[in-house]
Amino acid sequence: MKILMLSWEYPPRIIGGISRVVHNLAQKLGELGNEVHIVTCWENGTLEEEFDNSVHVHRVHTCQINANSFINWVLQFNFSLVEKSVKLINGTGRFDVIHAHDWLTAFAAKTLKHIYSIPLISTIHATESGRNYGLHNDVQRYISSVEWWLTYESWIIIVNSRFMKNEVKNIFQLPEDKIRIIPNGVNIDKFRNYSRDNKFRRNYATDNEKIVFFVGRLVNEKGAHVLINAAPKIIRYYNDAKIIIAGKGPQLEYLRKIAYELNIYSKVYFTGYISEEELAKLYKCADVAVFPSLYEPFGIVALEGMLANVPVVVSDTGGLGEIVEHGIDGMKSYTGNSNSLADSILEILLNPKEAEKMKSKAMEKVFSMYNWDVITYHTLNVYKEITGIKITKQ
Repeated sequence: MKILMLSWEYPPRIIGGISRVVHNLAQKLGELGNEVHIVTCWENGTLEEEFDNSVHVHRVHTCQINANSFINWVLQFNFSLVEKSVKLINGTGRFDVIHAHDWLTAFAAKTLKHIYSIPLISTIHATESGRNYGLHNDVQRYISSVEWWLTYESWIIIVNSRFMKNEVKNIFQLPEDKIRIIPNGVNIDKFRNYSRDNKFRRNYATDNEKIVFFVGRLVNEKGAHVLINAAPKIIRYYNDAKIIIAGKGPQLEYLRKIAYELNIYSKVYFTGYISEEELAKLYKCADVAVFPSLYEPFGIVALEGMLANVPVVVSDTGGLGEIVEHGIDGMKSYTGNSNSLADSILEILLNPKEAEKMKSKAMEKVFSMYNWDVITYHTLNVYKEITGIKITKQ
């Protein structure tokens, strides 16, 4: 099958979770013998044209004029997506399916669908309304309307959790039979070449300290502030805890300020941006991985924590709450509740035998349910629905 994917991020450009999902899905589709082309955004240090293992990657520049808003930049980006995709189709032939990822590629996806009469599938990774707990200004309402438009133009919508199915159905008034739930997955080999590196670990904590690890964009919805507010209670009952906050974002200075005001700054380490290699090493050094999101359609980072053999604590929200079974393969806390989060973290720190059991169960779950082989086969079946091309399970 010949597949055209449109995404505003693809490694090494990583803005959020979309990049890893698109990469892992595309690579697995390519390994199965499909011809996969991704048209995405160029950035410094990347090649415009690249054959990445089994995937053709085409990176486009936006117009060489300054956009006066993010909305205008997205429009410029979509013009570039269309230009590249038209050249691609005219040069290599028609695609069997277009797979668009989120509203940022909506204009290009809709245009190509109608020019070439190619079936369009879209994955909605999150919604503007969900991210912002409603629509509060004209920009948010505009983005939400583009999201609706993309769902209207698409033959099938893929979401990654029951939570997201209900969200897109209610916000965009979609019929039930137009939505398919296919969870995201994690690269099973991600930590294969990594083990606990005590010398590396000493860059962040002393040998006697237990690392409570958070990784994510430093924005309100990811809930890093909930963890920092939970830190005084954690430290009161487990003095050797060290909070590691990995990531960058607009809340960084605000989070530093909270840590100072709570008089726990010496117990919190802000790493800033870290590479994929440093991230893998930190996971292997962590004693608890914490994901206290206020809004999370899925939560790949939780799967990564489970795969790294680290006990995880998540907020009981969205897709995160669907991944973890409380007390069995991880711990849950009430969303936005620092006291509840501290209790769940302490449960792991103070009960290492129970933590070991949770780690084992979590690993089993990742391998059986969140394996990209399984996820890719389900995605191919969705392609089959709208193309009629027979898919053989390999």
